[in-house]
Amino acid sequence: HPSGFDELMPKTIATATVDRLLHHAHLCQTSGESVRLMQAQNGKGTRPMN
Repeated sequence: HPSGFDELMPKTIATATVDRLLHHAHLCQTSGESVRLMQAQNGKGTRPMN
């Protein structure tokens, strides 16, 4: 999450990085159940490589 970037680097650099990453970003809010989470919980998700 962008608010945690200041834990990885100095606050001024974190602010500039998040600003650059999100400058032209669009916010897409979704609702409902996660299909991937539901598949994983039902054992139909991805399988680890052998």
